[in-house]
Amino acid sequence: MGYACPVCETPQRDGEHLAHHLAFTAMLHGDDHEAWLDERVPDWSDRDPDGLAAEVTPHADDAEYHEVFEDTVDRGRPDVDLGDHDHAGHSHGAPDVPGARGGVDESGATDPETEAALREARELTRKMFEEDEDSESDDAGDAAGNAADDADDAADPSA
Repeated sequence: MGYACPVCETPQRDGEHLAHHLAFTAMLHGDDHEAWLDERVPDWSDRDPDGLAAEVTPHADDAEYHEVFEDTVDRGRPDVDLGDHDHAGHSHGAPDVPGARGGVDESGATDPETEAALREARELTRKMFEEDEDSESDDAGDAAGNAADDADDAADPSA
């Protein structure tokens, strides 16, 4: 048993999942989910999932939520043995994202709105990895500069 979204009636596993559903749909699409949250929980974007769940679950009807178990999620997909190997330094399914860990099954058809959201997520992820690489380079440069300064200070008896 779970909760039905009070806006679109999509069943959610529990209050936290309902809170995530409402907030993510509101942020990605704006639409009725955002208006509903703005009306009932004006500070919804500042709340953590538990706090938002406490506010939204009283407005949601109980709903049947069908669990999907691990033994049923891969039906129709080829059985692929990835073995036990190190993922460091390479990516699976996301070759255009440096250092990516894992990938997205892009074989299914999506609507244009979903495709735009996926495109934006990929771009944000790519930028995040670029920023991480840049900051690691800067940190390494700073550490090398500090080590050189320390060596200079140790060699200079007046310091």
